[in-house]
Amino acid sequence: MLQKIVHRGGCHCGAVRFEFLAPAQVTVQRCNCSVCAMTGFVHLIVPGADFSLLRGADRLQAYTFNTGTARHLFCAVCGVKSFYVPRSNPDGYSVNLRCIEPGTIGQVQYEDFDGRNWEAHGAGLAHLSRGA
Repeated sequence: MLQKIVHRGGCHCGAVRFEFLAPAQVTVQRCNCSVCAMTGFVHLIVPGADFSLLRGADRLQAYTFNTGTARHLFCAVCGVKSFYVPRSNPDGYSVNLRCIEPGTIGQVQYEDFDGRNWEAHGAGLAHLSRGA
């Protein structure tokens, strides 16, 4: 297992800031579902225990649809979704790779995820928030 280090990130305007633990070498998912395709979200799923919201809880607005399990969290000031609680991993967070400060991510491996057919593939992501 790779050693976890602290990564930091946030929204465009800086009202929302967070940090999380993950290795410098990460595997992320590129999803083709309607929300991710429209927003360009690139998923780095981390366990809830490894994620800390540093500021901006009062600035977050939630958007839910379909089952209501996923909590898409947007900054009410700038509109950026820098992280959210995914349906596949309600015990963790999906951090947008594009919203992580530069300098701590050393290597990125991309996996394509078929979110358009989520029901058939969603369970395949559940292990990512277990901290293994």
